[in-house]
Amino acid sequence: MPAAASPLTAAYDRLATAFPGLTVTELGPDDPAPEGTGWTGAAGLAAGGAELDAFLARDADQVVRDYGRPARPDVVASFGLHRYAWPACLLITVPWFLHRRVPRLPVTHVWYDRTAGRMAVRPPVSLACLPGDPAAALPGAVVVPDEEALRAEVRAAVAAHLEPLLGAFGPRMRRRGRALWGMATDELVEGLWYVAGLFGEREAARAVRELELLLPGATLPYAGGAGFRTLTAPDGARLPTRDRVSCCMFYTVRPKDTCATCPRTGDSERIAKLTACATA
Repeated sequence: MPAAASPLTAAYDRLATAFPGLTVTELGPDDPAPEGTGWTGAAGLAAGGAELDAFLARDADQVVRDYGRPARPDVVASFGLHRYAWPACLLITVPWFLHRRVPRLPVTHVWYDRTAGRMAVRPPVSLACLPGDPAAALPGAVVVPDEEALRAEVRAAVAAHLEPLLGAFGPRMRRRGRALWGMATDELVEGLWYVAGLFGEREAARAVRELELLLPGATLPYAGGAGFRTLTAPDGARLPTRDRVSCCMFYTVRPKDTCATCPRTGDSERIAKLTACATA
């Protein structure tokens, strides 16, 4: 499936260079959908049937393989949603962050091969951009007046893509409403925060500023803000962190091994974890 040049190609190429664990192939409108071992259509996951069953079965097997014990079905479903939503959000946030272009990608336009770390996308149904962007002259372009209007497009594009998936995963996760959108908030923020760090220190700092503007805390349907703050280590070092809105439930598998951004992790434990990570 050769990649086609598009207004998104440069962003997806830079993403793959910085993070080889995720590559994005752009399909033409008439190209066949990817199929075969590993591929899962986002629309199939959103339908909530056999394709979602198979997707979650892989998560259940992986938990046993990696940790030697099964996870509860609702925890497996939480892991599965994270496995898909984290890279899916990058399809929208990385072009925005790098080139100020925001694609609308419904679930019918995205496929994911989690084993190989690759996604395939059809051309977006629309592409929001700012005045003066050469992409403004392309078919399907939506020119918005300023940065805040473009941030609104990011929030809307991510929400439109994730909403049908939250509807399918939610009952299996035993979550609904604010709890589901809390997970969506975390996936949107933490994916770009991580990838921007791979782009370099300056881009990592810019990502924090951009994400704080994107999600200041009162932006429905999202359930919370970007949540960034800084802790101080005993040696005076500044340690960036954020407060997750949701919990990924990993503690139910490994009670002593929580994330540094988990709402269950106190600041003293966060400092110890972040200091150990920086030392390593």
